[in-house]
Amino acid sequence: MSRYEYDAVVVGGGVSGIMAALTLSDKGFKVALVSKGDPVCCLSTGCIDVMTGSGGPLKGIAGLPADHPYRRAGEETIREALGSFLKIMEKGGLPYTGTVEENRRIITPIGTAKHTCLVPMTMAGAHFDEGEYLHVVSFKGIRDFYPSYITSRMRNSSFSVFDAGVSTTMGIAAKFEDEGFLSRFISWLQGIENPYDRLALPAVLGLSNPVRVMKRISEATGRQVLELPTLPPSIPGLRLFRTLKAALQARGGHLYWGKGVSSVESQGGQIEALTLATTARAARVQGRAFILATGSFVSGGLYAGRDSVKETVFGLPVFHPAERRDWFHTDFFTPGHAIEKAGIEVDDCFRPLGADVQNLFVCGSILARSEVMKNQCGHGLAIATGVAAAQACARGLA
Repeated sequence: MSRYEYDAVVVGGGVSGIMAALTLSDKGFKVALVSKGDPVCCLSTGCIDVMTGSGGPLKGIAGLPADHPYRRAGEETIREALGSFLKIMEKGGLPYTGTVEENRRIITPIGTAKHTCLVPMTMAGAHFDEGEYLHVVSFKGIRDFYPSYITSRMRNSSFSVFDAGVSTTMGIAAKFEDEGFLSRFISWLQGIENPYDRLALPAVLGLSNPVRVMKRISEATGRQVLELPTLPPSIPGLRLFRTLKAALQARGGHLYWGKGVSSVESQGGQIEALTLATTARAARVQGRAFILATGSFVSGGLYAGRDSVKETVFGLPVFHPAERRDWFHTDFFTPGHAIEKAGIEVDDCFRPLGADVQNLFVCGSILARSEVMKNQCGHGLAIATGVAAAQACARGLA
């Protein structure tokens, strides 16, 4: 069995886990990150939802219960965490724009409006204003983007369709990495009749440097160019994940990818090591501290049985509504299902309550009472609590 030693071991490779690992790495700690596979954030729009509400994210957070994870993190940490995220993405060549002070409305792939907070720079112009003029460019056969839905809801709009030779978002994005394809696409754009000032495309402008592609098209056409989110799986979500992952690798973070946890070693209120499930030689990963960031039900961090909910790595106690019949509303589309509150309860240092362990911290959507869907706070909560848990972990390691 191979043996490895670290200051901190983060379990979970999504936004929260990587932000926690980055925070610890920046403080000089030797960090490992364990993930059983690519995270759910690869399916997301890439936008950072912090908190819903017309009064802005911070006002919405201030109105949450005192035991909500956001309130435990505190406004100062939330601001610091989002600022750190923006710097990481800027340095990684995928700049974001926005402020925690206010939300913005962007156009969805079916033409409705979505409230969010921070967006990739390529979506900076994707605001929803029915009075503005917009020309939408789609691609032949694409299934995750519906230009007719958008133009039917926006009076001053029209659309055209380009044949890229492929129809998947991944395939089209890969095409935009080729200079010859980009030149042909620009020539086609210059040949269509388009009196509108804004030119909107599905979010497929390359995998690595969409800002460069966007600027090339804008300069050639004399139009403001913007990306609109597509339905999952999403290229901006993949870009987000790859940029964060690359940032951690650049800092010397050790990644154990595609490997789940098969067993946990603990003694005297301290977790000592994890054994990773692998088809090759087993690996024992030892740490002075551990951070759990495996996500909720969709990510597999929580598992719902017939009448109970289990945490799948450390076997931590899980808060959840007592009776399964009380987990959901009768109408599925009514927001605020009780099961959304399920998760790990923590103290103000993000250590799990009811568990006899001192060197374990928890962050992300696995935290109890997060209500991510109801509050529309997915990536924002992940970033803020990932940094908050890492800061608490760092104090314990000092």
